[in-house]
Amino acid sequence: MGETKNPTLEMLKRLSLAVGVTGYDGPTSVHSVVTDELEPYVDRVDQDRMGSVIGFKAGRQSPAADQPRRKIMLAAHLDEIGAVVTQLDKGFIRFTEIGGLDERVLMGQEVVVHGRRDLPGIIGSIPPHFLAAGQANNEVDLEQMHIDLGLPPETVTQLVRIGDIISFSRTPTELLSGLISAKAMDNRASVAAMVVCLQHLQKMEHQWDVYAVATADEEWGSFVGATTQAYTIQPDAAIVIDVTFADVDEIEVELNKGPVISLGPSNHPVIRRRLVKICNDLEMKYQSEILPSGAGTDAFAVEISREGVPTILISIPSRYMHSPVEVVHPKDIERTGRLMAQFIASLDEAFVGELIPTLE
Repeated sequence: MGETKNPTLEMLKRLSLAVGVTGYDGPTSVHSVVTDELEPYVDRVDQDRMGSVIGFKAGRQSPAADQPRRKIMLAAHLDEIGAVVTQLDKGFIRFTEIGGLDERVLMGQEVVVHGRRDLPGIIGSIPPHFLAAGQANNEVDLEQMHIDLGLPPETVTQLVRIGDIISFSRTPTELLSGLISAKAMDNRASVAAMVVCLQHLQKMEHQWDVYAVATADEEWGSFVGATTQAYTIQPDAAIVIDVTFADVDEIEVELNKGPVISLGPSNHPVIRRRLVKICNDLEMKYQSEILPSGAGTDAFAVEISREGVPTILISIPSRYMHSPVEVVHPKDIERTGRLMAQFIASLDEAFVGELIPTLE
């Protein structure tokens, strides 16, 4: 008999292989893959004009005539880092980053240039033998790099335009100890956690309506998808899911130690206390990360929507962020999904009142 495959691991592979560089809308776009993952577990899936994908699952609440239906928004961005063509130089392609690349790992990477058709290429640069006198051969300079398609200049000119999107080409790799290394784990790992949450909710009772939003355009710092969807949905509470740095000295976060429940001014204390209590009741591993000045995620955009949304950031530990070899542990994703499902199942009308500070 063959070995049983981990469904979360296989979902991560499917999500990673899809192309989701901010601004890309071609035939291999991540939008259709996310839709396919959400559809079995929600009542409907929509896509807005900005490129966010929204799964809606109705709760079983029966509000009084003068009470609104309560809504919780889950948000995990679907776009990924990549690059864009800036110049055609004698058959080679000059480029710049979309979303903040780790330049130290770019040399030798395989990419796809999404021109008139998808074109495989590699990132190269000047050989160390020809560097200027006194220039260190370990310096990393994006401006000195180019993409080689293996095509003559005239063909490159026909197939590629300035502004064409470039994505990394990377087959996910299963590492030892159950880890997976792949591109776009920032933030497909969180999209996967949303799907796991919805899978659990299929077997649970929950009163509040659930909006599971794979948000567009987070990586270039605009938070477009989170801003527009929070404004549209008007949720009573929100959980934003993203990745955070793991196994670095500056932050006490490790892989396979559970979801990271953020602590700081932008994370609602009432929501955090309930999440922590659920973890303790379930004897589930969890970690904390102190964020005194925010985290540069969709959470800020959601929190300040309209009159304000009680929001918290839950993060999934990841190594080598903003590179094509990001590493996560599927168990952290599964724990995050389970935690969110348990939280959603605990929500009732009384919780709305708990979210508003009481003046003694």
